[in-house]
Amino acid sequence: MMIDATFWVAISFFIFVGGLIYLKVPHKINNSLSDQIDKIKNELEEAEKLKSEAKNLLSDYENKIDKSKKETKEIINLAKENSEKIIIEKTQKFHQMTEERKKNIEIKINQMKENALKDIKNSSIKISIEAAKHLIKNSIDKEKLEKLYSKNIEQIKTELKQSKF
Repeated sequence: MMIDATFWVAISFFIFVGGLIYLKVPHKINNSLSDQIDKIKNELEEAEKLKSEAKNLLSDYENKIDKSKKETKEIINLAKENSEKIIIEKTQKFHQMTEERKKNIEIKINQMKENALKDIKNSSIKISIEAAKHLIKNSIDKEKLEKLYSKNIEQIKTELKQSKF
């Protein structure tokens, strides 16, 4: 056997590999790689958890958005119904008020008519009495005048009682 350079390279290779084995370098490399693999697995698991949590949060918020949309629609519909009811009530109250005012005005007009008729009758009676007095004073003697006057007063009294103002 000849000792040449390849022999010394082979011996130094085995010594190097033996030193690595002695120093447990492959085991340390294996442990280091295993640790990195475990870290990567943990990070992937954590990422999966975060992803599922994000999906859950997203679906929760989408549900909340849908609920809030439904609630706003309900609120808007309720507000529309309430405003329509209020408008109807206000118009009915307005019409009732106008009808009441119309009735009150009609009553006042009728009262004013009645008062005017009473005033006209009273003033016409007064005028006729005064005219009768004037005619009687100027055309009839005193005895006839007193008889006619008392007769006319009695007539007027009976007519006033019959008309009952």
